[in-house]
Amino acid sequence: MAERESRHNHAGDRGTPMAAHTPQPAGLQPEEQARKAAAKKPPPGARKHKKGLVIVNTGHGKGKSTAAFGLMTRAWGRGMRVCVIQFIKHANAKFGEHRAAKKMGIEMLAMGDGFTWVARDLDESAARGRHGWALAQAKIASGDYDLIILDEFTYTFKYGWLGVDEVIDWLRGNKPPMLHLVITGRDAPQALIDYADLVSHIEAVKHPLAQGIRGQAGIEY
Repeated sequence: MAERESRHNHAGDRGTPMAAHTPQPAGLQPEEQARKAAAKKPPPGARKHKKGLVIVNTGHGKGKSTAAFGLMTRAWGRGMRVCVIQFIKHANAKFGEHRAAKKMGIEMLAMGDGFTWVARDLDESAARGRHGWALAQAKIASGDYDLIILDEFTYTFKYGWLGVDEVIDWLRGNKPPMLHLVITGRDAPQALIDYADLVSHIEAVKHPLAQGIRGQAGIEY
C-alpha cells in the first residue's frame, strides 16, 4: 500500500511542473544582482547611440592601469589612433607597457618623477603633473586621436595639483564628441565619477606582495 502511494505521489510530481530556479552567483544577494542589472539598462525611452566615452578605473586594487592597457591593445587592433600619458611613471621608465607601445607604434608619454609619495621634491612632482595636463589638453583638443589614456591622473586631484571641477569644465567644452578618454588611479573624486560614462571600482581582495612574493617583470611592470 505504501509503495502504491509513493508511486502515486511521484506520478503527481511529474504532472506538476516545478518552478524554474535561476542559480545566484555565490556571495551576491538578489537585491544586489537586481541593482547591478538595472545599472546596465538604458532609461525608458532612451535611444541607442554612439559617443566618445569617459571611462574611469579606480579603487585600491591592482589592475586599473592594466585594464586600460588592455583597452589600448584592443583599440590598436581596430586601427584606432591611441595616445597614453602617464602622470606618475618616471620619464625614463621602460616597463613592459612602454616596450609594447613602442613595438606597436603607440605614443606613450611618461611625465612623472616616479612614485610621488616617496618623491624628494613634491613641488617638482606638482609641476610635472600640471605640465602633463597641459600636454593632455593639447592632445585631446587636437582631434588626432580616437582613444587617449590618462594613466594615474586621479593623483593630480588627490595631491591638489589640479582642480577636478576645472578639468571637467574644460573637458565638457573641448573633448571631441567621439574621443574615448580613459582615466585611471585611486580615489577618483565623486565629481569625476558623476561625469564619467563608465566607472569600474577595483577592490583589493588578495595580493602576492602580502604573501611575500615580489613584483615580477611582465606582471607588475
